[in-house]
Amino acid sequence: MRFSRSFPELLLLTAVAACAPAHQASAQSNAVTAQDPGLPPAGFGSLRQDQVGVNLATSNLRIRVIPLEEEIIRLLSPDAYRSLHEMRDSRAAEIRAAAHAAGRDSVKAFMVTFFGLQPQTRFNPDDVLITSQNSTFRPIGHVAITPGFNENQVDARAQAAAIYLYEPGVALLRPMTVQYGTYQSDAWTQTLNLLNAERTRVLSRASTQTQP
Repeated sequence: MRFSRSFPELLLLTAVAACAPAHQASAQSNAVTAQDPGLPPAGFGSLRQDQVGVNLATSNLRIRVIPLEEEIIRLLSPDAYRSLHEMRDSRAAEIRAAAHAAGRDSVKAFMVTFFGLQPQTRFNPDDVLITSQNSTFRPIGHVAITPGFNENQVDARAQAAAIYLYEPGVALLRPMTVQYGTYQSDAWTQTLNLLNAERTRVLSRASTQTQP
């Protein structure tokens, strides 16, 4: 199920972009990761964030789950890639601390956003599960993006977002199921086809230095 971008979501994108530190660490990190031959080159994608998100809807909540790993976000348009990359980069220390607290040296990171459809809607942040390769993963930690996320409540037309951390066994280039309570989505299976096609286009654009 696809959802059009609402005004609150645009506010979230603005907040995400604003959270990056005003120093050169992000640019330096970007330069380093861009050299990884196992990743598609950054700056040549054309996908939107909503095209790589998995959406769930309950009677009073809408939930969007977006991977934050480079193998996925490098397929986004340059502005969208920069926004998510810098947002994760700006919270790298908090992510490392949360991972170490859970006994992990590496994790898979996602941005999870709860959109309120009713006033004062409660949500359980630990109920966002991912099933990948016959294993179900619960979040092992999260880093808040929006103020008040840890209150576990969101008002109508408002949102609460955090970076969720899962064990590294989540395979992003394989089918997976996202679940919240009794609601689940297998939409990632179709998204993989889109990602594979875009990866081919990205490599082609990079070889000719053609921007999307």
